[in-house]
Amino acid sequence: MKTITKAEIPAKALRTNTLMAETNNSANTMPDSTRRRFVFGASAMLAFAAIPFPKNALANALSQSLTQLSGKVFDLSIDYMTVNFTGKPARATVVNQLLPAPLLRWKEGETVTLRVKNNLDHDSSIHWHGIILPTEMDGVPGFSFDGIKPGETFEYQFLVQQSGTYWYHSHSGYQEQTGMYGAIVIDPAEPDPVEFDREYVVLLSDWSDEAPETIYAKLKKQADYYNFRERTVMDLFSDIGKNGLANTWNARSMWNNARMSERDISDVTGSTYTYLMNGNSPAQGWQALFKPGEKVRLRFINAAAMTIFDVRIPGLKMTVVASDGQNIQAVTVDEFRIGVAETYDVLVEPDADSAYCIFAQSIDRTGFTLGNLTSNVNLQAEVPHMDPPPVLGHSDMGMGAGDMQGMDHSKMDMGAGDMQGMDHSKMDMGAGDMQGMDHSKMDMGAGEMQGMDHSKMDMGAGDLQGMDHSKMAMGTATGLGLAGFGSNNEIKHLDSEFGPEVDMRADTPQSGLADPGIGLREHQQRFNRKVLTYADIKGLHPTYDKREPSREIQLHLTGNMNRYMWSMNGVKFMDAAPLEFEYGERLRITLVNDTMMTHPMHLHGMWSELETGDPDFIPRKHTVLVQPGSKISYLVTADARGQWAYHCHLLFHMPGMFRKVVVK
Repeated sequence: MKTITKAEIPAKALRTNTLMAETNNSANTMPDSTRRRFVFGASAMLAFAAIPFPKNALANALSQSLTQLSGKVFDLSIDYMTVNFTGKPARATVVNQLLPAPLLRWKEGETVTLRVKNNLDHDSSIHWHGIILPTEMDGVPGFSFDGIKPGETFEYQFLVQQSGTYWYHSHSGYQEQTGMYGAIVIDPAEPDPVEFDREYVVLLSDWSDEAPETIYAKLKKQADYYNFRERTVMDLFSDIGKNGLANTWNARSMWNNARMSERDISDVTGSTYTYLMNGNSPAQGWQALFKPGEKVRLRFINAAAMTIFDVRIPGLKMTVVASDGQNIQAVTVDEFRIGVAETYDVLVEPDADSAYCIFAQSIDRTGFTLGNLTSNVNLQAEVPHMDPPPVLGHSDMGMGAGDMQGMDHSKMDMGAGDMQGMDHSKMDMGAGDMQGMDHSKMDMGAGEMQGMDHSKMDMGAGDLQGMDHSKMAMGTATGLGLAGFGSNNEIKHLDSEFGPEVDMRADTPQSGLADPGIGLREHQQRFNRKVLTYADIKGLHPTYDKREPSREIQLHLTGNMNRYMWSMNGVKFMDAAPLEFEYGERLRITLVNDTMMTHPMHLHGMWSELETGDPDFIPRKHTVLVQPGSKISYLVTADARGQWAYHCHLLFHMPGMFRKVVVK
């Protein structure tokens, strides 16, 4: 293992910790002002070469970078604090003057009391994410809780009914983005089935010196404001050289008609975000020690506001033993994607006298954060390069994976902006979805979906009931069936009868269970890296409620990226009726992602039991990642009376992609 000297650190850091992955993509550039901000922020990298550790660090069960509070009674205060992650001071919202907030350690079966005082000049709150508790303790203002007024103290009290890795955060305004989040570890009442010698919490997050209100305002004015990887004139010439003018023109027409860019992966990128691990920037680094021969448990939490991370530890296999706090049957992987608000526990067995880089790169590959897992403070792991930036393909547009193989495209009637004469042999189709297709006799016009019986499908708030899918065309507007919820041979684009919130429709969404996700699909073949999928996850214990669902609720995750508007079933939260569950009923929720963004969906108060194919060992989750153009289903037992929030956990999607759930 190489020991990196101080003199080597800045060059290595600046080569890898930039907005750009090292590719030949000519669009992979950034303005000088952004570049200077990254360089300035990374100037503190000298500290990364020799992070000081207390002498008793090896005796500490959890990282010294997270302050731990344990017991049954907790006093927490919400305050402002000045922080500096980039070389520029900024104001954060913190708990007990800490960012991240204190790690709270509870014991299953005990009742905890948390007295929270608000020292801000506006309302605040704390939501205990993934914790099963009474609705009045859930911490969502406006439901069964008024929030915590300035100067006031609110007392949370509830019985801890579970164990595992969870977290907490504000549910008021944009306080979560400004630093108000922390980890929760709940020790089981019975002996832990997972054996380990040492554990660390690895809390991932994103930080911007910009106020979140400013970020949101910029997105509303220009949805791709933070995307510096949009196509350039040089990309156009390159495509023409590879595929010819006609093929390039037709391909570009498809995307232009859909009003989407295949490079819109994240709304907010590393151009404004600094990614943190346990509150440490990549320039600072975070370090965790182990003794030779130890089995180490790493509890990963994604507490970011808008960033989905892909995590790997080069040179180490990770055995995933828990998902969203719930024990699962162990599965060994090289890499996993962790959506906003998800948690994963993994076991690693590092070699003696070695150092390993805990590497978490953003889904769009515009930045990363990292830690150093080492047996010796003088050993520093080499920082890997980021993977190439992903590009959206046809499967991400809801066209299905592999369902159009063998089709001849040569005479396909695609309506406006058709794709006749396109050479697909050299076209990057994402997961290779359409290679070798023969579209010569395919008519994608009206009547393709006749015979579908929607009569028994409950669309949630009734937003889309009565929709006639039988005459849905794939012609006008996008040519890809992505134009909303039109019927009667007419596709409505943008301002449809369902309002301006909808500009896309995934016409043939495929299950996202076995799909590693955009940017990860070819990693097994290209890099020999096994990537965790939801299909790999099985509960450790038998399914708790084996009843068949009595009804199904299908919800479409909808949006208008051009106007930066998000909704469910084409209706934003302010205009939507609540979803009503009957107490005690067993139901299936099917989510269909009609957008080309990845959405982490979180149902408060009840478990989301992911249908992964084994009905006897269904895993329980609190947050479910729904990939672009895909669908996924889970079962819910409505065992918690009251009013509950149900929403996308991307902070700037939440105002529209949100529902109230009422269990009666």
